[in-house]
Amino acid sequence: MPALLPFTGDDEADRLLAANPLALLLGMLLDQQFPMERAFLSPLLLQRRLGGGLDAAAVAGLPEEDLVAAFSGPPALHRYPASMARRFADLCRHLAAEHGGDAAALWQTAADGDDFYRRLRALPGFGEAKARIFIGVVGRRLGAGPPGWERRAADWPSVADVDDFSKVALLREQKRDRKAGK
Repeated sequence: MPALLPFTGDDEADRLLAANPLALLLGMLLDQQFPMERAFLSPLLLQRRLGGGLDAAAVAGLPEEDLVAAFSGPPALHRYPASMARRFADLCRHLAAEHGGDAAALWQTAADGDDFYRRLRALPGFGEAKARIFIGVVGRRLGAGPPGWERRAADWPSVADVDDFSKVALLREQKRDRKAGK
């Protein structure tokens, strides 16, 4: 396992992403309609606001208004903080019910890449693209993908390709070009 995932430019946040699978899932969940660096910095901010580590069972048990307030900030953890707080609570409830609250179980106990993909698609907020990108992150950046993860990983430029923070700007350019059809 790497010591950090260089997605934010903040060493503490990048270490948290590498060490805490739920933090990594949250960053991926928030990585839509929001700058990537801020999405992946948000787990550290949420951890601080909640006064401890990120734990799926604990988050699942929080009153909705407390989680919404933590997401709302300032600064807000996403462009749509209330909606994303609810989605994260749903994700944590799913993890608690289906995987004993262990986010890493999504890939550590998956039979293969197809099973890992199915598990991700069952998570609130994880569509086709997000699931495939996350598979790439786990396989390429963590070196922890189940057998056959490569077949399910995104085959376009994504955060899974970021092995140094300096590549974030290049990725942003590539995403812009892809959306523009270049």
